[in-house]
Formats: sequence, structure tokens, C-alpha cells
Amino acid sequence: MARGRTPLRRDARGRAAVSGDAARAPIPKSRDLIDQTQCETRMRDGMMAMFRGRAPGAAGSERRGAAARGAAALALGLLIGLGGCSYLGLGDETATPIAEERPVEELFGIAQNSLREGRYQTAILQFEEVERLYPISSYAKRSILGASVAAYRAGEYDKSALSAGRYLEFYPSDEQAPYAQYLIAMSSYDQITDVGRDQARTKAALQALRELINRYPNSEYTREAQLKLDLTLDHLAGKEMSIGRFYLKRGKYIGAINRFRTVVERYQTTTHVPEALHRLVEAYLALGVESEAQTAAAVLGHNFPGSDWYQDSYALLTGRDLRPEVDRGSWMNRAWSQLVEGEWL
Repeated sequence: MARGRTPLRRDARGRAAVSGDAARAPIPKSRDLIDQTQCETRMRDGMMAMFRGRAPGAAGSERRGAAARGAAALALGLLIGLGGCSYLGLGDETATPIAEERPVEELFGIAQNSLREGRYQTAILQFEEVERLYPISSYAKRSILGASVAAYRAGEYDKSALSAGRYLEFYPSDEQAPYAQYLIAMSSYDQITDVGRDQARTKAALQALRELINRYPNSEYTREAQLKLDLTLDHLAGKEMSIGRFYLKRGKYIGAINRFRTVVERYQTTTHVPEALHRLVEAYLALGVESEAQTAAAVLGHNFPGSDWYQDSYALLTGRDLRPEVDRGSWMNRAWSQLVEGEWL
């Protein structure tokens, strides 16, 4: 007997390119896997169950009880009629269920066809069915990755990352392992929110991107991963800057300094460093710590001499008869020296 699952409607969203084995198998012609006559027969059987549940001639409470039993029988009859049909894509003639009797190559091709036609929810179920029916075949491995791709395209990022993670657990050295790690990273990267919200997804993306770069430095996805890593770091730095400005405007100078210091120490390659150094000048001057303010301005002028932030910092210092000057014992001098000498991680 053919067995199928209920597919959802077509979802046009998709942002990951299909790669490797998940894009190469031949695609058979689409066709129904269920005899419609058999389906109609089961529908009639379900309707008969409805009529058997009625109790004509009953009166009073017996009639109400009979009506209740009739309603229950109606629901049961419909379930029997519909549930007996393997073709459950009601209203969706493009749905293609999976059947145990078909060879694994054909089942995998049907799942791929669903993926390429944008029926991602159907594809997920079909890839999972291939793995369930043929767990020790080579198609099981390919189906794990195919389900991850389909879930990613459907916007089910957590499910995509879970499938890709399973793939890496089973096949860490496989040629498609870099792509699986890429899907994990992108599943978090595509959920990054603005700097005003929690950045847990940003940190998860950062970790996954670093894992991809470190484990598979020569893969075709490494270059893109590096670009996205830089954007992720810039985003995290922007979060620290947002909080630091908030504290600075409210006179919470110690809290502000801690946030700007984080940017200077941890995110030195981002675009936020010049402003962070200038804000440190402002905060340290407000606290009366002139040596640190002078050091921040000196580091800013040495590394970003043409920036507007340095011009503003220079004006603040000269307005107090001070000049940019490095304090060799300052944390800023130590941190920047580590970066210049290649010791900074």
C-alpha cells in the first residue's frame, strides 16, 4: 500500500544554493503514486460509517444521544476515508508522496524534484522518508543534507542546522562536510537581528563561521565565510557602541568606558574603533583622567589621522591645553601594540 505524508503549500523563499550530491541526481517525471479509484472507494466507506452512526426514530434524550453519536461517526468516517488515502495533498495536485515499494533511487529523485520546484516542506518529509526506509544506503547520507537544504530554504533554520549537524557527526571528513558547516553558519547568520536586540544568534553565527574557516580553510565557502565573519564582528561591535553611547549620555562614564574598551580590545578590525577611541577621550576627560584621554587621542591620531573623530578628539584636548600623548602604561597602548606586533588574537 502506498504511504504518504501531508505536504504544505509551495513556499517560494530560498537563499542557499543547492550544492554537491543534493543537486546531481536525475529527476524522474512527476506522477501520482496512488490509484484515485481506490481513494474514492475509501471515501465512500467513510461515508457509510457516518450513516451507520445515526439512530432514526429515537426521541428526547435518546435522539440527542443518537445525534451526538452520528456527529462522531461523521468525523470518524471522514477520517477513515481521508486517512485511507495515501494521496493527502488535498488541493495540491503537485504533491508526490513516498511509497515503500519504489526503489530508493526513484524516491530520492522525487524528493529532489520537490526541492527544486520549491515545495520545501514536502521535500523535507520525503528526504526524511528516504533515510528512514533505507538507513544504510548512500542515499541516506545525501538525504540528510537534502533535508537540511530544504529546511533552510523554507526558513526553518533551527531544523536545517540540526540536520546539518547530524551530517557532520556521521560524516565529518566527507567532501560535503564544508557545505554542511556552511548551512549551520548561515542558519544563524540569517537570524541576526538589529543591535537593539539580543545578539545570541550573532554570536552563534560567529562561532559557526570561525569553525568553517578553521576546519575547512581551502573549501569554496571559506571566502564568503570570512566576509560574513567580518560583518558579524562589526555587528557585535555596534551593539557595544550602542550601549556605550547610552551610558555616556546619562553620565555613567565607567559603564561607557567598559563598553568602548571592549570594542577597542576585541573588535579592533571593525569600523567602530575610531569612534570608540573618541568616546574614550570624552569619558576620560569627564572623569578627569587626562592621561588616558591623551593616550586614546594619540592612538586614534596614529591609526586614523584623517578621520573626523580624531579632529574632534584633538579639539577637546587642545581646549584644555592638552595634547595627544601616549602613556606607555595605559591598557590602550598595550592592546594596540599587541595588534601591531601580531600577538593579538
